[in-house]
Amino acid sequence: MSKTPQSRADRAELVIGGGGMAGLALAIALREALGDAFAVVVADPALERPGSDARASAIAAAARRLFETIGVWEEVAAGAQPILDMVVTDSRLDDAMRPTFLTFDGEIAPGEPFAHMIENNALVASLLKKARAIGIDLRAEAVESFVTQEGTIVVRLSGGGGVTARLLVAADGARSAIREQAGIASFGWDYEQSGIVTTVAHEREHHGRAEEHFLPAGPFAILPLKGNRSSIVWTEERHEADRIVALPDSEFHAELERRFGLHLGDIEVIGPRRAYPLGLMVARSFIAERIALVGDAAHVIHPIAGQGLNMGLRDVAALAEAIVDAARLGLDIGGARVLDRYQRWRRFDTMTMGVATDGLNRLFSNRSDILRLLRDTGLGIVDRIPTLKGFFIREAAGITGEAPKLLKGEAL
Repeated sequence: MSKTPQSRADRAELVIGGGGMAGLALAIALREALGDAFAVVVADPALERPGSDARASAIAAAARRLFETIGVWEEVAAGAQPILDMVVTDSRLDDAMRPTFLTFDGEIAPGEPFAHMIENNALVASLLKKARAIGIDLRAEAVESFVTQEGTIVVRLSGGGGVTARLLVAADGARSAIREQAGIASFGWDYEQSGIVTTVAHEREHHGRAEEHFLPAGPFAILPLKGNRSSIVWTEERHEADRIVALPDSEFHAELERRFGLHLGDIEVIGPRRAYPLGLMVARSFIAERIALVGDAAHVIHPIAGQGLNMGLRDVAALAEAIVDAARLGLDIGGARVLDRYQRWRRFDTMTMGVATDGLNRLFSNRSDILRLLRDTGLGIVDRIPTLKGFFIREAAGITGEAPKLLKGEAL
């Protein structure tokens, strides 16, 4: 892991705790906009051994524009699978037929898909390559503690060194140690569900189609990857998810096939299978004195709409723009005015998406015949109103509302 000389590393404009997609994207965006004089430190023990995330993510059009603008998308574009259309069904597990209640065209404009599926390791590798190329100080260390003093924040790292900066950004995930140390409370609840994630190969082509089957235990999503492969995100009640993941291979395959079906021919599990607990969490504040939260450190939502990572990248775009505007005006990038602007920009959108995904999960993850009739009627109505479908697809693409420049494909 490369390091800058100690004399330079002792001071920086910004320290980012967390070297995942959000943290690296923020560092690159700021360095690209403000140049070499803007020193950024990214600290994360996982930087010692990157490439351990076998999952894949849906990158919405707005997030793809961000990655294009900061110069990391070209590296991964050939391996990114555009989602060309999407179908939504609602059925019981043992139903012989799964009628389609809602379909979406996958383009928000001619030739521009509303989302791409890409494997996380490939995208993180591209971000790391770009970060090294432009001289971002990457440290395989954790943020251990911090204290504000005289218009700065002094950050102590696990390797024993310290960095004095104007701002500390928490991009260290749902169990953010920085958020906890800053005393920022959060609210939310556990869904008592887990998301089973794996990758499958199948006999027939998917043609870029994403499928979401709403089953009584929760959504079962089939998300297309390059080649005859798909990423599976499979929601179950937690005890059932634990049971399924622990099954022998042949029995796991049988459970998977019951939900996947045979429309793509024979299937084979080709990736690790893991279960992740699901819940809702939103920080009561996205900021503290000289601290900003982004990504999962600020909010965790249900994966039912595939918006978790994309929400974090919206945070990145908004915070980057607030910092760049302040820096160019000679203002303190860690000052209250800058952080308040960021929080105002992101708070309402986050709460709206959190309420929406929570409501969808509660509406669809149940066995009520009455609710099933109501929701299927609602899906059918939406399917027959092109303008309403268009609104939903633009919302999923992240291009509605007051979008920051990076999400519109504009340089800072």
